Amino acid sequence: MTTTETTLATGVREVHRETVAPRAPWSRTLTRGQVLTIVDLDGNQAVDFLAYDAHDTSRAYSAQATLQAQDSVFLTTGSVLRDNESAPLLTVVADEVGRHDTLGGACSKESNTLRYGHHTWGQHACVENFMRELSRYGLGKRDHVANVNWYMNVPVDPDGALGIVDGISAPGLSLSLRAEKDVLVVVSNCPQVNNPCNGFDPSRAEMIVTDPA
Repeated sequence: MTTTETTLATGVREVHRETVAPRAPWSRTLTRGQVLTIVDLDGNQAVDFLAYDAHDTSRAYSAQATLQAQDSVFLTTGSVLRDNESAPLLTVVADEVGRHDTLGGACSKESNTLRYGHHTWGQHACVENFMRELSRYGLGKRDHVANVNWYMNVPVDPDGALGIVDGISAPGLSLSLRAEKDVLVVVSNCPQVNNPCNGFDPSRAEMIVTDPA
């Protein structure tokens, strides 16, 4: 882990930088106005993501409210992540990929078994990462809501069918989220090896937090 407090050439102050290992969780509370940049360091890595109002965690990211307020099931620059009362939590202020998933959900032991067979039961999954990080804040399974999958490619067919296919990201591409209030963000750097969301080889992600200029 590397933590810095430096002033960048643009005048933006970097307050935290951390590389998240493949398959690992991560979390942090962002203060209003701070920007979290998520970098797909090695390419083709899915980053599962939850968000909560830091002062009232019952106000959590809502896929329903978020999608209802925009004309697409995908997230990109300008998308606003909303809570279950439709209040803004985070805004995507930059995106070098162009499309991120809101429908695929988080892998779990149960879903792995259903999709890929009972031999996968012992494999680590995103839900375990989320439970580990949520417990640090006194939260549990009932607080686990639908998640965003940054960088995951889940195309939707005209008939509504969807599938997880090979990613469209590349090494070093990033997206940036501005906190519209104090927000707890929780990440699972996805450990999935049974579908192509990670190219069958989970890799690193980098989290960079900056203060506004």
